[in-house]
Amino acid sequence: MADAALARLAGWSWPGRMVLFWASGAVAALGQAPWGLWPLTVLGLAVTYGFFRRVRGWRAAAFLGWMVGTGHFLVALHWITEPFMVDAARHGWMAPFALLGLAMGAGLYWGAGLALARVMGGGWAAFVAGLGLAEIARGWIFTGFPWAQAGHALIDTPLLHWASHAGAPGLLALVLAAGVAIWHVVAGPRGRGALALAALAALWPLGAVLAPEAGAGAGAPVVRLVQPNAPQHEKWDPDRAQAFFDRQRAYTAAGAVPDLVVWPETAVPVWLNHAGETLEAVAASARGAPVVLGIQRFEGRRLFNSLAVIEPGGVVREVYDKHHLVPFGEFMPFGDFLASIGIYGLASNEGQGYSAGPGARLIDLGPLGRALPLICYESVFARDLRAAPGRADVILLITNDAWFGRISGPYQHLAQARLRSAEMGLPMIRVANTGVSAMIDATGRITEAIALGEAGWRDAALPPPLPETLYARLGDGPMLLIYGALLALSLSRNRRRADAVSD
Repeated sequence: MADAALARLAGWSWPGRMVLFWASGAVAALGQAPWGLWPLTVLGLAVTYGFFRRVRGWRAAAFLGWMVGTGHFLVALHWITEPFMVDAARHGWMAPFALLGLAMGAGLYWGAGLALARVMGGGWAAFVAGLGLAEIARGWIFTGFPWAQAGHALIDTPLLHWASHAGAPGLLALVLAAGVAIWHVVAGPRGRGALALAALAALWPLGAVLAPEAGAGAGAPVVRLVQPNAPQHEKWDPDRAQAFFDRQRAYTAAGAVPDLVVWPETAVPVWLNHAGETLEAVAASARGAPVVLGIQRFEGRRLFNSLAVIEPGGVVREVYDKHHLVPFGEFMPFGDFLASIGIYGLASNEGQGYSAGPGARLIDLGPLGRALPLICYESVFARDLRAAPGRADVILLITNDAWFGRISGPYQHLAQARLRSAEMGLPMIRVANTGVSAMIDATGRITEAIALGEAGWRDAALPPPLPETLYARLGDGPMLLIYGALLALSLSRNRRRADAVSD
């Protein structure tokens, strides 16, 4: 029945088919945070697989994947318009073009994935592997943008546990396989589909059972999360910046003295090079506790988005410079030329924008152990965590999610932070300007949080790290091999069928 229904729909004119393809992708996107409707992700992918079975030729498969991907990213990434509205008079006109361009550009990866799947045989194995490899490629090409993968719909389920073994590519494989299995249960062959679905369903309770206990024990260090809630359009306003700074100092000075205080990205409205008295004031508020904060600095004409560790007396003990910058946000390709005609990155008014730091590193937090610092966008990339020169005890993420609005972007960013913790088996201290600030344990569970859009502080016990996970050791390698094997299986089966017909 399902195959017959899709056959009728596939007979529509190409505009009608395009809308159907968009709708399939849009439905699949509803599994992303904050909606979390993961069954709709499975449903959308099941329908996409049904269409894929009917299209003929790699061009038709590419068009299907492109349109489904465009629909998916139009919904999942609609928050991308928010940064352009911070200075609407200057950038607002770009917002719809940015959303459509990003959605269609990201959709091209899905188109390439389904084209590859069709060339390699066109079966279920090729479908899973083609889209899986396409999403891995999306995380690398042009500096990468692995946001809103379909597998992210599983982050708020017990299946998150399996990310410690196979990472985000593993979650993607699970949700794609579930879509294929659902389609076969409905359209046939039912026995094989039901068996596959049962095997996948068994991973759900197994994930819950196998996830280790990772909560903080007695005597765990206490970290203060400081969330000033400075709206982006007010953050650098000379009439408001001092009030936000004073708010953070007041939160730092409240209550008992913690073991560490953490402020968000770009929390201090002066350059580190000229911040002596400012940092002394911060240290005085901390009453002996070290403070981690976001601050900008410069070396000659080079600007850096940095994280600094401040000790008593305002002494700067550690500095980390963000190295994975946001294209067209924190830096502009050919930035000096574009600046000469009045075009700048959203987060910078200086030509090329920020300069990239030297790369991933660890910083010493004393009794809290060694921390892997990340600034905002860097938490989207598992490879940036695996690039650290050694095993950390904790991930330390500061961010300014005010750029992402208050609807979906901050929640999706938080979900990916949880995924990074589960992948690496490490707790995470996450402090965001407007939220959500959170303490996350090494299984990806949030233990303490300050809600989006609230100003305040929260003392949270630091959970312990878990033993190094399989994904932390091997990264995407095992899933690349599995996807490659699935493509080889599909090609082999297709050739055997062709040989049988020719005989």
